[in-house]
Amino acid sequence: MRGRSIVIGDGGFVFALEKRGYVKAGPWTPEAAAEYPEAVRQLHREFLRAGSNVMQTFTFYASDDKLENRGHTQRFTGEQINEAACDLAREVANEGDALVAGGVSQTPSYLSCKSEDQVKAIFKKQLDVFVKKNVDFLIAEYFEHVEEAEWAVQVLKTTGLPVAATLCIGPEGDLNGVSPGECVPSDSSKLIVGINCHFDPETCVKTVKMMKEGVEKAGLKAHYMSQPLAYHTPDCNCQGFIDLPEFPFSLEPRILTRWDMQKYAREAYNAGIHYIGGCCGFEPYHIRALAEELAPERGFLPAGSEKHGTWGSGLEMHTKPWVRARARRDYWEKLKPASGRPYCPSLSMPDGWGVTKGHADLMQQKEATSPEQLKALFEKANKGH
Repeated sequence: MRGRSIVIGDGGFVFALEKRGYVKAGPWTPEAAAEYPEAVRQLHREFLRAGSNVMQTFTFYASDDKLENRGHTQRFTGEQINEAACDLAREVANEGDALVAGGVSQTPSYLSCKSEDQVKAIFKKQLDVFVKKNVDFLIAEYFEHVEEAEWAVQVLKTTGLPVAATLCIGPEGDLNGVSPGECVPSDSSKLIVGINCHFDPETCVKTVKMMKEGVEKAGLKAHYMSQPLAYHTPDCNCQGFIDLPEFPFSLEPRILTRWDMQKYAREAYNAGIHYIGGCCGFEPYHIRALAEELAPERGFLPAGSEKHGTWGSGLEMHTKPWVRARARRDYWEKLKPASGRPYCPSLSMPDGWGVTKGHADLMQQKEATSPEQLKALFEKANKGH
């Protein structure tokens, strides 16, 4: 793979496909891999054209316990979804210069205090498909609790394939208060470790730096990755954007620009992070911005740059002279975009219910959420918890 010293990841499939009408918000499950393969295939292709080195299988929340959670109608088995996702990722990876990564994520079973063996069996079921489909490496992503991430990594490492592990935590640590500097296992030299989701690029890079400090203090080594949100989250608490009142349907005012993304790519690279990608909110043009910023180090531009002039240079051909005057780097680097929402605050007050694994409100169930359960939640929200 060209530019192997820097790996550009892909973006946020569940959010992108929800906006396109192929994923349901709430479950956030990836049936589309089996149900609407053309949609998933096209998104893979767009990320590949934008510069992604990795086609991550669309298997987020594809464990059977998640697929049957809270009355979710399960039209496809986890095995069917995982197999279809692997085939789509490999098909598109073979069209370019990319690897395939099989991914697992946190489980409802862990939140419901199931045993270590029960949770590991869920990961193993997904892993069996990844092995059969010959993925190139494995990712354990989106874990709020370090303990569950450790269980996932232990299962994934049995294959002998390279393993990456990312937590969806910020500087305050996981939901049990384990700090970022304490989140790396003793055999970290065999892992890619880092942060994904829940927070913006600035926060994620800061958190990876804290992990890196912990690794180095312990006399260890590791490789680092970052796959943040494409949303500004300076007002988030320890659970990140899911606590924002705008989550998930009114986040658009927070979206980072492509120029914000170039800044992120440079800051991540300078921090020693060499696997740089994105999560929820990341669209292909965001990934293209990462690839363009790091083109000097990688030695080439992505195919998508054919239709995108560096730092707005394509505007030199615009019909209006005041727009042509924006065809320069210093204009876009210094611009402070307005929201156009005169009555909206610049920051929000996050929800802070203070519940995590073991709390009654987080015990998962197969039955649909009842009207009585919803009424209790509505009343709790109205009373400020």
